[in-house]
Order: sequence, then structure tokens, then C-alpha cells
Amino acid sequence: MYHFDGYIISGILDGGVMMSIKLPSHKTKIVCTIGPASRTEKVLKGLIRAGMNIARLNLSHGSLDQHARDIRLTRRLSDESGRPVAILVDLPGPKIRVGMLNKEPMVLKKGDNVTLTVRNLTGDTSLIIPVEFKGLIKSLKTGGKVYLNDGFIQLRVLEIKGDDAVCRVVIGGKLLSHKGLNVPGADLGVDAVTDRDLELLDFALKNNVDAVGVSFAGSAEDINMARDFALAKGKDIYVVAKIERSQAVENIDGILEASDAIMIARGDLGVEIPIEKVPVVQKMIIRKANVMGKPVITATQMLESMTSNIRPTRAEVTDVANAILDGTDAVMLSEETAIGDYPVETVRMMSKIASVSEKNRIQRQVLKVVQGYKKSGLSATSIEDVISSSLIDALNILDIRLILTPTHSGSTPRLVSRFKPRCWIISFSENMAVCNFLSLSYGVYPVFMERRKNILDKAIQFIEKNGLAKKGDTVILTEGLLPGRPGGTDTFRIIRVD
Repeated sequence: MYHFDGYIISGILDGGVMMSIKLPSHKTKIVCTIGPASRTEKVLKGLIRAGMNIARLNLSHGSLDQHARDIRLTRRLSDESGRPVAILVDLPGPKIRVGMLNKEPMVLKKGDNVTLTVRNLTGDTSLIIPVEFKGLIKSLKTGGKVYLNDGFIQLRVLEIKGDDAVCRVVIGGKLLSHKGLNVPGADLGVDAVTDRDLELLDFALKNNVDAVGVSFAGSAEDINMARDFALAKGKDIYVVAKIERSQAVENIDGILEASDAIMIARGDLGVEIPIEKVPVVQKMIIRKANVMGKPVITATQMLESMTSNIRPTRAEVTDVANAILDGTDAVMLSEETAIGDYPVETVRMMSKIASVSEKNRIQRQVLKVVQGYKKSGLSATSIEDVISSSLIDALNILDIRLILTPTHSGSTPRLVSRFKPRCWIISFSENMAVCNFLSLSYGVYPVFMERRKNILDKAIQFIEKNGLAKKGDTVILTEGLLPGRPGGTDTFRIIRVD
């Protein structure tokens, strides 16, 4: 038995050891980007203790050898701590990035003339900025706007000369190597899933990651391209669609249908669409994802000031809280944990905000979700929809301690999770991949079960021996007449622990 930071760590159900666990203080899941500031064993342990549920690896940066080491270390620390941590990798997609700058930061002042070039050069103090995407110049036009570093720097194209574009700095700032470049509305002439993405996806499959993020997805076809590539390799993957283009917003229903989860990547999205529309679009996507039972991650600049400060701004705290109140399943940290000075403290702060915000959320009403189905033009609700809706009705009437959901595919706990219930959903599955992906769903605590026989006895035994319920508590157990079959949940029982 391991004792770790005040927690008593759980074992695997049916695995020969039964130990106690303490559920986290927050049901909203926390995604942490792993980078130079957080990939040591000490810091990763701290992130897990503080509340990290998903470790995100951005394959746009770093070597594959380093990412493979990060995956192995995260898996080991997750196993040792007894806390499930899923691993999400982001494919770069057709992201346009600045090349290597000789001196950093490059300071761009309003009124300066700078040159964007696709020639193989290193940026220097003469304000020449190399760009890694060779097709950039063809996408530009005189008078057009170019944004750097998530839109904080703005240029206007003055003249195009061969492989160069001369620009005027409209809004200046400090620029680092490999920062992003956006040309809103331009047709880049490349697929969302590039040849390089497929090479990196093959790496992800070989390292058995839990989910793959498709960057700059524009349609369901982009999601299917990644999924089909994995199937051809004999692997079935969970695909997270990153929403960061205006085209994706227009095609959101199809993308939601094709993907397993959604990430609202507000950095590039806030450049590709008018920034004042981002909050409304965010709320719309969260609502649609909730209706369909798809986990949704809200990302980018959530506690950005904590990259270099021990406390966030009040506006950032409000931003995180509002995303949680709106129904997001997970909140994501990027630079804060990848390169920040206070990665563990940032996760602790995120956990505190989530814990307080969740207690003040109005639980989703069943009727609104059913109405959402009809408004979205979806087909009639399934049996699982009816079960999850009825379960929430019971929860509103009775004092329910826990919801227990044995699952083959993860569908039932996700459908229950969309209502954001006040109690925890303990989900049992014999499929480790399903357990890991459930780490993205609000309020779901996944438990790997080696055998599903006698599920009622084992579920009750688990919650009693782990101190999650005591004699006299009431729990709900979902069941199916044909256990082990996807979509087989067709009833539930209300049980008093005896």
C-alpha cells in the first residue's frame, strides 16, 4: 500500500489488492501541457498530486525521443500514484510558424518595415523573419493582414517580391522563434492532416497514447482521415478535434459527430474569427458538445499570467470559472505548465477554481438536453439517453451518494456526465483504453476491472472497501441485459448500501 501526499492509493479491481482512495476535490478535468518546465519526475509527481488528469504532448515542439520518454515517465508515475492520467498528443497540422531567429526576442516596433521570407535564412536584427511554410507567399496579397504570436503582433503586407513579402508593423511586440503566424481567411492549399501529421500519428500509435488531437480541423473528413490511417495500422483511436478555424465553426455539427471529443483552441481561433465573437462561439460549442455527450476541452491562455507570476489575474480566474459554469468537461494549461515558472502552483490554482465553481453550478436540466437534440436536428434519443435522463431525475429527488456505471464503450458514463451531476460517476470497464479516455469526462472516475462477472457485488465491494460509501448510503447502478455489448445499458437500480 502506498501513501502519497495525504492520499491512500488505490489498486486495480480484481487485481488482488484492494486499497482506499480519496476522490479529487474537483470534477472538472485538468489538461497540462508537458514541456521543459514539467517533464522531470519531481514536477510530474507534483502535477499529478495537484490534480492533473490529462498530460498533453505538443508534437510541434521537441524531439520524438523526448516525447517517448515523457510518455513512459507519465505512465509510471500514474501507476505508482494510483491516479489515472490520460495522455493526449497534438498533431501540428498545417500551422504556419516563424523559423529560427538568430537573436531572441526580436523586437518589432510600430511603423517598422519587416520582411517575411520562405528562403532558408535565419532571422536577424535587420528584421528579416523566416517562415517555415513554403506556400505562405502565394497565400498573401498586398494590403492583407498577417498576425504573429496568437495575434498580439499585426503586420500589413506592402509588397510581394518573389519569395519575400515586405510588411509594415501595425501592432508591435516581442517575437520568439517558432511562434505561430496566421493569415485569416486565406486558403493555404493544404489538408488539415498533413504527411508529417501521419508520420507523427504513427509514432503516437506505437506509443499507445490515449487520444490524438487533430489541429485546424475544418470538417468531418479531417477527423476521418486520421481515424482511417489508424485503422489501416490495426489501431482504433480516440480523436480530439481542435476548433481553431472559421471553417470548423461553420461545420461544427459534422465535426462533433465524427470526433470523440472537442478542444476549443482559442489562440488561433481568436485570430481566425473576430476576437469579440470568441466567447459566444465558445458557449455554443460547449452546449452542442454537452448535448451529444462528447467531452469538450476549453484551452489557451486560461491562467497565462501564472507563466511568470505566482497568482493569476482576476479576469483569468473569471474566465476559467465561466467555462466551468457553461459546462466544459476540461480546462487546459499550455505555456503555464510547459515553460512556466510555477507549473504545480498553477494546477493547484486551477483545482481550487474548479472546486468552488462546480459547487455553484446549476445542474443541467433533462428537458433542455432533449430540446437540444431536437434543435440540433439529431435523430430520436437512444435508450441510453432515456436511462441517463431518468437517472438524473432520480438524482434530483433522492440523496444519491454515487453513480456506478459498468461500461464497455464508455458511452453511458459520458451521457450521464453531460448533465454535470453533483455526485461522482464511478465507471468500471475491462478496457483500459476506455478507462483512460474517460479521464476527459467531467465527474467520471474510471476504474479498470479485469472481469465483469458479478458486477453488482464487485462494485459495492469496491466502493465500501475504498471508503467511497458507507452503510445506509444510496447509490445508483446502471445495467444492461446483455453486458459487454456497446450500447447495452437499458436499466438502472437504486441500491441502499447494506
